[in-house]
Amino acid sequence: MNAPQDLLSPADMATMSGLDFMNGILDGSLPAPPIAEVLGYHLHSVETGRVAFRGTPGRSVCNPLGQVHGGWYGTLLDSAMACAVQTGVPAGAAYTTLEYKINIIRSIPLGTEVECIGEADHVGRSTGVAHGEIRGVSDGRLYATGSTTCIVLAGAR
Repeated sequence: MNAPQDLLSPADMATMSGLDFMNGILDGSLPAPPIAEVLGYHLHSVETGRVAFRGTPGRSVCNPLGQVHGGWYGTLLDSAMACAVQTGVPAGAAYTTLEYKINIIRSIPLGTEVECIGEADHVGRSTGVAHGEIRGVSDGRLYATGSTTCIVLAGAR
């Protein structure tokens, strides 16, 4: 199965570590995932075991009550936590989210820039575990927390 032209194929990714892949997205030499553009967030920083995304929810991510939809929180947290795990995955391996949980503490006001930090607690040969938070950029206010378990797939192609 071929990847869309603006994404890398699994074979292309097999030659780089997860950290190299994430740094490629950050510096623009590799394409960002389309979901980030659709939902209005972007990769902000990368280091081993830690990834930060930033975004500002707008009207397009609201539920029928005019609040930021829980799926936006979930997607942002899943991205940050899973990518934190990815920074520890060696070349030739891949990962995918096995399960994740989020706790929404309070509603994010529309137009509020937030940062979502994912931190890996463990990246092994078969699993990765991480946690994350969404906080306001200007005031540090906590909006949501999450945790994830990822499966690491050795030699995925």
